[in-house]
Amino acid sequence: MNSKPETRNPKLKTRFGLIRHGQTLWNAEKRIQGQANSPLSEQGRRMARAWGKQLAGMGWQRILMSDLGRVQETGQLVNATLRLPMYNDSRLREQDWGQWSGWTFPELFARRRQEVRQQEESGWAFRPPGGESRVEVLARGREALLAAHHRWPGENILVVCHEGIIKCLLYSLSKRKFLPSEPKLIKGYQLHLLRAKGDQLLLEQANALALRTDGPS
Repeated sequence: MNSKPETRNPKLKTRFGLIRHGQTLWNAEKRIQGQANSPLSEQGRRMARAWGKQLAGMGWQRILMSDLGRVQETGQLVNATLRLPMYNDSRLREQDWGQWSGWTFPELFARRRQEVRQQEESGWAFRPPGGESRVEVLARGREALLAAHHRWPGENILVVCHEGIIKCLLYSLSKRKFLPSEPKLIKGYQLHLLRAKGDQLLLEQANALALRTDGPS
């Protein structure tokens, strides 16, 4: 699927459109996925097919994706309309939730309420036991986008990934502390726009386009 890197002007600005994968079976159950995987629900598949039509005509030149199954499935359904070159990058995976992966949020709060509250108050240092911190997620997500920028400078790249990595990127660019007291920044199922120039990422617009959640089958 990947090809030899192309040589282009590195001074050009690259534009990224970030979207989360469609709804999965575990999403519907409010179950923590992390880097474990759950297939898309039927609604999730409808959403992804609708997004392909909604995102058409916006000048995308390729799709960059996490290598986890739920993103791969979403990307394939979106690309049934867009018909673009597709590339994977494992650095775009969801945050690893370690020992908490597979638990529902009600189960987590019932068993580990105090620990969860302490982790939430730690902001960027939030790290589930056996998992990774938000700082680590931000670092690899930033690396992935800047690598794509240097490989394909000046292009418009659609990025299909996960809520956790999108939050880390946007919260960093918005100078957020990632604390529960801060107002909500990201709405559900949106297209978010970033730009890259040189070795810098910039936030163009959060919640730039509401993606359909009621797509036809």
